[in-house]
Amino acid sequence: MKSIFSKKISISYISAIATIVITCFSTFLVSSFFFKETNIKDLDVSDGTNLCNYKVKRLDGYSFIKPLMFVDEECEGDNLAQIKHEINTIIQKHKSMSNVISTSVYLRDYNNGDWMTINDDLQYEPGSLFKVPILIAYLKMSEDIPGLLDQELLFHTPFDIGKNVAFQSKNIQLGHKYKIRELLKYMIAYSDNNATAILNNNLKPEILTKLFLDLNLEVPNPKAKHYYFTPKNYSLFMRAIYNASYLSDENSEFAAELLGKCNFKEGILSGLPKDIKIAHKFGESGTDQERQLHESAIVYLRNKPYLLTIMTKGKDNTSLTNIISEISTAVYNNMLNQAEEVF
Repeated sequence: MKSIFSKKISISYISAIATIVITCFSTFLVSSFFFKETNIKDLDVSDGTNLCNYKVKRLDGYSFIKPLMFVDEECEGDNLAQIKHEINTIIQKHKSMSNVISTSVYLRDYNNGDWMTINDDLQYEPGSLFKVPILIAYLKMSEDIPGLLDQELLFHTPFDIGKNVAFQSKNIQLGHKYKIRELLKYMIAYSDNNATAILNNNLKPEILTKLFLDLNLEVPNPKAKHYYFTPKNYSLFMRAIYNASYLSDENSEFAAELLGKCNFKEGILSGLPKDIKIAHKFGESGTDQERQLHESAIVYLRNKPYLLTIMTKGKDNTSLTNIISEISTAVYNNMLNQAEEVF
């Protein structure tokens, strides 16, 4: 009896030890996996290449919360390396064969957050691209002033911008009153400078100042003759609208809807199929000797939406619209191929 009892104890003991060993080993594996996942951004890969860290941008000015604006990887996405090479080839071709002086690009894939830039150290005068921050500032102001967008403003004095505008569209009429929401439409959809001037004259400057501070951008000096952007910096305005991270959902949707009505068709839009929906704004600046033409667009490609901002300098607008269109086509085809690979 004693030997049988001892045998049972021995078997139970061995079984218990085995269970403990297996459990500990499993726990070690799981813990190691999650440790690596959590800290992967702080590690180096075997070839010595540093993996990317993330930058997190939150809004200040609140007592108990810190609203999330953006989460960005610090380095460019590998998935965009091919299209970056293609765009660089296009840029070099136009610089050697046409009147293009410089071109800078920012591209962001909204599916995975990958991004890339080309010549982002160059700066450009935004021209009518500056109308987008004015739009955002007005919509932000309307969240504190109910009924603001339905207030009427009188167009009593024409605005002289002091330069020729190559791309003109519909304009407001002198002596007429317009609701602010109508003026916003004229400013964004038709790029009307008189509508912009009226809106700008009635905008609380601290709202626009806070917008630039919230985005970590240099605050425009109202007395300065020039103000500059890089494509990456300017894209923050379009990203804030698409992410609905600065305005309410309703106002973000309204802003994107207005941008979807922009009737400039010579640039990014001309490089896309007719059934592709985009929200975009263009801007022209420069002199008769050196033209500047820029465009920023959210392209709603099926399950692969992306943001594309292109800024250019050259001797004529035809050359600049051509390179913007060609880059747009190249980006679309590349994104389309990536989208089809998912299925």
